[in-house]
Amino acid sequence: MTEIQCISPIDGTVVAVREAMDQQAASAIIRGARAAQTAWAARPLDERVALVSAGVAALGAANDEIVPELARMMGRPVRYGGEFGGVEERASHMASIAATSLADIEVGEDTQFRRFIRRLPHGVVFVVAPWNYPYLTAINTIAPALIAGNAVVLKHASQTLLAGDRLAAAFHSAGVPEALFVNMCLDHDMTARLIGDGMFDFVNFTGSVGGGRAMERAAAGTFTGVGTELGGKDPGYVMEDADLEAAVATLVDAAMYNSGQCCCGIERIYVHDSLYDAFVERAVATVNDYRLGNPLDEDTTMGPMAHRRFAAHVRRQIDEAVAAGATAHIARMDGDDGGAYLTPQVLTDVTHAMEVMREESFGPVVGIMKVRDDDEAVAMMNDSHYGLTASLWTGDLDRAEAVGNRVETGTVFLNRADYLDPGLCWTGVKDTGRGGGLSVIGYHNLTRPKSYHLKKVTS
Repeated sequence: MTEIQCISPIDGTVVAVREAMDQQAASAIIRGARAAQTAWAARPLDERVALVSAGVAALGAANDEIVPELARMMGRPVRYGGEFGGVEERASHMASIAATSLADIEVGEDTQFRRFIRRLPHGVVFVVAPWNYPYLTAINTIAPALIAGNAVVLKHASQTLLAGDRLAAAFHSAGVPEALFVNMCLDHDMTARLIGDGMFDFVNFTGSVGGGRAMERAAAGTFTGVGTELGGKDPGYVMEDADLEAAVATLVDAAMYNSGQCCCGIERIYVHDSLYDAFVERAVATVNDYRLGNPLDEDTTMGPMAHRRFAAHVRRQIDEAVAAGATAHIARMDGDDGGAYLTPQVLTDVTHAMEVMREESFGPVVGIMKVRDDDEAVAMMNDSHYGLTASLWTGDLDRAEAVGNRVETGTVFLNRADYLDPGLCWTGVKDTGRGGGLSVIGYHNLTRPKSYHLKKVTS
């Protein structure tokens, strides 16, 4: 048996250990979920909504235990209070729009015909969730998939093994059938084998580009739908009329929060030359105020990265950029241990020839470049093979919309960043992947259309 461990970035201790399931056990559980799905889908929609909502509430009741557990598993400081606020917001919104989103689409009725399109659940939805926001990312699919009448099989990342246990326990305690929503511990090979065997009807994956490619390869030829959200290299653009203080506060936080381990975090910033010097000065001052340390300490504002190998990747990008001419503005902090604890960094004199401005860092580093105008900014923002979000800063709404229309991205923010509105579709372009979570479109992706063309019998 393969043993899967969660190693704490705080001190290297083992937080949890699980045995990965073999194919026989995993297949039996998935077949059980498929059998349970039929009865679940037959329940009235309001019953499914109520049970899912109760499961979310049960998860919230455990938040005082979950917050320090998250800190131990992946390093986020306890001062930030965990993820339940966002989990509740997203699940509640999807519950509130379920009836309208899943309603029949009436095409027309006359004396001879009735025509409509009905949304039906796929069957068994496989959710492969990441460690950086283990509850928020998982609930994006779990809640609407269950509400829509699907069974859900959850595979959580090894770095957050206990999150999968917590989610399953909460939903089961609320009355969601145990066979219907299952949490499984699988290694990569078994995950690919089960997908390739056609065990699932839809796969939703959040993670790396390499992981997304592996999911698509595994599903090739099975006709299984695959939705992917694969991270990004998200830009911010500060125009000459921007609110400078707000732009600095928001963009720096969006770059550094969660130790930069956010798929929609800001990783590169383009500032109009008239504001550039002032922006850099304020950004450096903001980052210098961070306290790097043990995430279980309430005074800590930045914890370790989730694993020392992630920090090593970011250190290499920074070192290579500096060697190529970039300027690093933040001196090594006392809490930087050369391992998972990494000094957050602001870089200037960067170019797109540097990896730190091209490839995902997924860590607490941001490069800042000067631009002359919208055309140059758009060219820079689009010079990327990712496309998740872009954050624009101006008081001119029409200008922002015009610029946003030209930016190759899934979401355009104006005067904010790094937020997922559940009323909007969460989607991307280019190597960020394909799919759409939350909103009415999220329900459409978690169901299949079935058309009815009914001819009436007339006497």
